[in-house]
Amino acid sequence: MSPLVNARVALPKGTALSLRRSLRVYHGDKSRQPAMDALYGRFVRPGELAFDIGSHVGDRVSSFRRLGARVVALEPQPGCARALRLIHGRDGMVTLVEAACGSAAGTVEMKINSANPTVSTASDAFVVAASGAEGWADQVWDHTVTVPCVTLDGLIAAHGEPAFVKVDVEGFEHAVLAGLSRPVKALSFEFTTIQRDVADACIRRLGEIGNYRFNIALGESQVLAFKEAISADAMIAHIAALPHEANSGDVYAVLQG
Repeated sequence: MSPLVNARVALPKGTALSLRRSLRVYHGDKSRQPAMDALYGRFVRPGELAFDIGSHVGDRVSSFRRLGARVVALEPQPGCARALRLIHGRDGMVTLVEAACGSAAGTVEMKINSANPTVSTASDAFVVAASGAEGWADQVWDHTVTVPCVTLDGLIAAHGEPAFVKVDVEGFEHAVLAGLSRPVKALSFEFTTIQRDVADACIRRLGEIGNYRFNIALGESQVLAFKEAISADAMIAHIAALPHEANSGDVYAVLQG
């Protein structure tokens, strides 16, 4: 297990309260688990490796572990990283990495939303897109922190080939995929209706490195919208047609043949 760096860094006022809320939402409702496990069970088998890029407080890590997978979990926010260490730090099948993931190794600047760390981001464009957008007006990114950044290629070199990669990094998804130069069997990335262009860029990036087909689950439904995976162009059109109120979801990409 990799140690978490910056474990003793002082956290902004209000972080503890917001983390308790996140823990209650993402770990407190056990009724969410069967649907989540059924969805990820399509992609992850016992003993296989999963990457969780943007782990937050680790509900997806928990799902992958219930499925018997090994997990590499990345989370750059110091508060969330502490929570991950408390929940998963003694599990020898979970490797915790306190870092962001992007197009190049080095450092990135995280914009932290202390009241709602779920939407903290390394993307300036995400903050700009949220400003004044319906449903986002009360979000405030109140401070920044410089964090280590790794790439998916680097993670694969260090930990092995993943069966599944989950990416949820608030508008930084294309940067994450830009750091992947080889196809992986399956992955998901979050999208929002305030940045449909990011989803478009992610889908096109995947088309550059492999022959993928796509599905989608809105919000936290854990339910795929299509019985059969669809083409890149069809997925781009589907996301473009979604109402603003759809807000967010996850696109699933599966490598073909």
